[in-house]
Amino acid sequence: MLRSFYGGIHPDDGKAMSRNIKIEILPAPEQVVIPMSLHVGTPCEPIVKVGDNVLLGQKIGDSKNTISAPIHASVSGTVKAVEPRLHPNGRMVMSVVIDSDGKDSFHADVAPQKEKCQSDQRAIVDIIREAGIVGMGGAAFPTHFKISSGLGKTETMIINGAECEPYITADHRIMLESPEEILSGIRYLLKAMDLNRAILAVESNKKDAVRLLREKLGEDKDIEIKVLRTRYPQGSEKQLIQSVTGRQVPPGGLPADVGYAVFNVYTAWSVNRAIEQGIPAIDRVVTVSGPGVTEPKNLRVRIGTPVSKLIEAAGGLRDNAEKIMMGGPMMGIPLFDTDVPIIKGTNAIVALTGDENRSVEAPKCIRCGRCVSVCPMNLLPIYMYLYERNDDIRSLEKLNVTDCIECGSCTYICPGRLHLVQSFRNAKAKLNAQKAKTGQA
Repeated sequence: MLRSFYGGIHPDDGKAMSRNIKIEILPAPEQVVIPMSLHVGTPCEPIVKVGDNVLLGQKIGDSKNTISAPIHASVSGTVKAVEPRLHPNGRMVMSVVIDSDGKDSFHADVAPQKEKCQSDQRAIVDIIREAGIVGMGGAAFPTHFKISSGLGKTETMIINGAECEPYITADHRIMLESPEEILSGIRYLLKAMDLNRAILAVESNKKDAVRLLREKLGEDKDIEIKVLRTRYPQGSEKQLIQSVTGRQVPPGGLPADVGYAVFNVYTAWSVNRAIEQGIPAIDRVVTVSGPGVTEPKNLRVRIGTPVSKLIEAAGGLRDNAEKIMMGGPMMGIPLFDTDVPIIKGTNAIVALTGDENRSVEAPKCIRCGRCVSVCPMNLLPIYMYLYERNDDIRSLEKLNVTDCIECGSCTYICPGRLHLVQSFRNAKAKLNAQKAKTGQA
């Protein structure tokens, strides 16, 4: 029986622009800017200095904190600078700037790791950690920590192939072009978590990928492929768990609380590459699409490549392009400078035109309740909006505003064009500031 999650919407997915475009390898740029904050958790400290010669795949940043992931050189060359540079999040972040020598000479540590993990479960986690692998669906949570924290609590693993955000087709293409590598990566993750079953969840708008993956699986039963009805934001892990299993993660809870762990298909692919080839997280597949792009593409690019290089490779922007997003139009980050670098969590660059601009000069609530009906977390957006505007922190906390996943469903459906998601981001910041002030943080 097909299950579903509460709320959700059905926006025009725009995936036809790039779903049939094969992944193209973008040559490494002459210079990369690699921020020391490429993941959720503690930023890394640079372990190289200006003038150092570095090799492809060499570790250039690390942290002793468990919720962190090492960072590696995405080109071989010379360190030109170690200094704060503009991050896609709009902040200045300590970064390592490398001038490429054009040789792509690999570091000695880049070597197959398969023998190490034949009989040692812990070795897999260590390899994943040293490879700097994080959630590649956009969350960028360190994968080794997710595995370690879920040991003994997880019954079944769910692999997220939903890719529900409009325009993005990077995961779709990796499933079509590297199915064996994904299935192998899933099995390494199963071994790392001491599990024997995984569910690969794919939305119904990717039936070609489903057919291919089932063909590659053959008679093997350790991985089940489950096709889900297309709906946004099904790719969010809590909604995915509900769609696949019927279980709901409690407010403030984690997937492990209901016995599941969720990993993205590109994360599984990255795990396989780290073990089979020893290559760390130095690049990723990025969809460059949207009505403001001349020639939509799926590109494999080095971490630290300027966004402008991807736009250029996609034929540049159309004359009517008005907004560039890192990520999809629903949950992406608006970019004000296309010289910011591609980071590990970047799955798309989407250019929107004036036709997609839904803002108005004087947004006004008409009390229609649509935002409540589409909220996948079963929250009360309109009341959270009112309480945020009135700085009613106590009421915001009672309404579980921190459970908001910022999917944008409420903003999308709102006929009054209220800036709901931005309001909830402000609300979370106010709540955190209040906790810090009272010593609760």
